[in-house]
Amino acid sequence: MKKHRRAALLCGILGCLCYGGGDWLMMYGDPAYHGTLPWLTEGVAAIPQWRYSLAMALAFPGIILYGIALFAVQGYIRTDRQRKVYHYLNAFGLTPWIALHLFYIMILTLFAWMHANGYAAEALPVCEGLFHQLSWLVPVSEALMLPVFLYWLWLQIRGRTVFPGWMAFTNVLLIYTVLKGVSLLLPVSAFRLGFTNGLMSESMILWFGFMLRWERRQSAA
Repeated sequence: MKKHRRAALLCGILGCLCYGGGDWLMMYGDPAYHGTLPWLTEGVAAIPQWRYSLAMALAFPGIILYGIALFAVQGYIRTDRQRKVYHYLNAFGLTPWIALHLFYIMILTLFAWMHANGYAAEALPVCEGLFHQLSWLVPVSEALMLPVFLYWLWLQIRGRTVFPGWMAFTNVLLIYTVLKGVSLLLPVSAFRLGFTNGLMSESMILWFGFMLRWERRQSAA
């Protein structure tokens, strides 16, 4: 069982590399922008289409590998009832991952395509209009994605998992908050764009890493 969980956590880390790699591919570039959306940058306008295709393709193995790890995490919960709650929250939470990824990629790839094909003047109003028309997708997706991580935090604080209480501080949302703070301290650059766009994957890889380290220490004890 422990070997299976370690393997599942490694799958999660690979999933982070897939999703996070895609996040960097679709945003890394010149950070200068002219409209109301700071992620529709001059760098994005110059990104070749193959990078968006690869970023989208990486999302499919990424979500499968994420799912393997996130469902395996329920094995750390002490009671069947709470494992079931986590299980269903996780199933609901995984639903919008690719939808949200696709939403942003479609806007970014359209922005880059229009710049490359003689429609640069229209690119900004068209893509900003598309985003604002469907921007409700972002809070709805986050409302589905967050509960499983909040529930996991509650379980750890209440001692309902096999982990020691101090590991509640390794919750992915807390890691995300710290990394978000770090991103705000970085100078405006292509690196900051990629780092900020990949924050969730970067937070997840640390979260899975903390659990994997704990597993290995337990095996060595």
